[in-house]
Amino acid sequence: MRFWVGITDNEWFKFLAGLKPDEVNFWRPSGKGFSSLEIGGPFLFKLHAPDSRIVGGGFFVRSERLPLSMAWEAFGLKNGAASHADLLTAIQGYRRTQELDPEIGCIILNQPFFIPPPNWLPAPDDWGRGIMTGKSYDTREAAGARLWEAVSPWLPVFEPAEPDAAPARRISESDRMFGKEYLHKSRLGQGAFRILVTDAYERRCSISGERTLPVLQASHIKPYGKGPNRVDNGLLLRSDLHILFDRGFLTVTPDLHVEVSPQIKEKYLNGRDYYKHHGQRLVKLPESTDDNPNPEYLRWHNEAVFLG
Repeated sequence: MRFWVGITDNEWFKFLAGLKPDEVNFWRPSGKGFSSLEIGGPFLFKLHAPDSRIVGGGFFVRSERLPLSMAWEAFGLKNGAASHADLLTAIQGYRRTQELDPEIGCIILNQPFFIPPPNWLPAPDDWGRGIMTGKSYDTREAAGARLWEAVSPWLPVFEPAEPDAAPARRISESDRMFGKEYLHKSRLGQGAFRILVTDAYERRCSISGERTLPVLQASHIKPYGKGPNRVDNGLLLRSDLHILFDRGFLTVTPDLHVEVSPQIKEKYLNGRDYYKHHGQRLVKLPESTDDNPNPEYLRWHNEAVFLG
């Protein structure tokens, strides 16, 4: 199994170790992407000198280039900063620019774990001084096997995506999930859900086709707690359509057609801009049919939420 050891900003780590969130954004101020792991692959944290220890990690979900504003909206404190202003200051310090909404590289990690300081692990023997961002290891090789064995006692408990799924268990190499299996079976955080849905719909509203990113929002079909943070439980919607969907004034049928409630006109004596969508098929769907809205979740919304 391949895994990555990434050099971590010490202040970022200390802030998140105190927070202990369910996901983190390991951001890169340069905006560079990351392609060294497959989905679900372990990503370990190594502190800068003078600490220079392996101190925790997480599991890779997605790498995206995002405006800082969207990264903050999606992850908030899970960016490793106490405020949007603090995050901007940190990024401006690295980039030496005064750009107010720079595009940054976001490595989204799920189920992060933080090793207590007395148990921090030494860097591998082959870790060179010239390594600037990180290094890949493989458990089939001696150095990777030794490091993975040392980290294994600190790995988190696997949390299934479905609320009523099988009991949790400690993650091990033998039952490690990868790719789509990880996205479908692991309990993802809200930030990952937002980014995955936005990416699946290629930053277009599924009903209107709107492409203006700041007004697009990832909507749960079944609210979190009743349904999973998974792409097939999501729709990318323009903000006003998202509000109407959540409040039951519109829905999407299992055959992917829009229905608009007559109560918009009855209550607000308006709604012309919304009734034009009544009966239309969704104009944008994910490229992968596995990510299409789940008919079971849509049927639930039709019956439990929609004001027909």
